[in-house]
Amino acid sequence: MFRPKLPTMPQPTGHVTPPAAVIEPTTITPGTPAPPSTPVAPASDPVPSRPTVQLTPGAALALVGGGTAVVLVVGAVLVSMLLAVAISAASVAVCAVVLRSLLTSGTKHR
Repeated sequence: MFRPKLPTMPQPTGHVTPPAAVIEPTTITPGTPAPPSTPVAPASDPVPSRPTVQLTPGAALALVGGGTAVVLVVGAVLVSMLLAVAISAASVAVCAVVLRSLLTSGTKHR
C-alpha cells in the first residue's frame, strides 16, 4: 500500500538492429608549422591606438552625484541593518533579565 508503483520499461517489438554506419578511414597529412609571429613595436604614431576619455563638467558632476547617491543608499541600508540587530539584541537581553529574575525569585520564596 505504501510502496511506490514503478513503471515498467516498454520492450521493443520485433527484430531491432542498429543502423549500419560506414566508417571511412581518413589520412592525416602533416602540415608545415607556421612561424610564431613576433610583436611589432609601435612606431611613434601621432594618433593613439586607444581613444582617451574626456569628461565634460556636466559628466563629472553626474558621476559625483551618482557616486554620492550610491554611498548614501548603501550607508542607509547598512545602518538600518545594524539598528535592527541592536534592537533585537536589546530585546533578548531584557527577556534574559526578566527570566533570570523570575527564576531566582521562585527559589527564594521556598
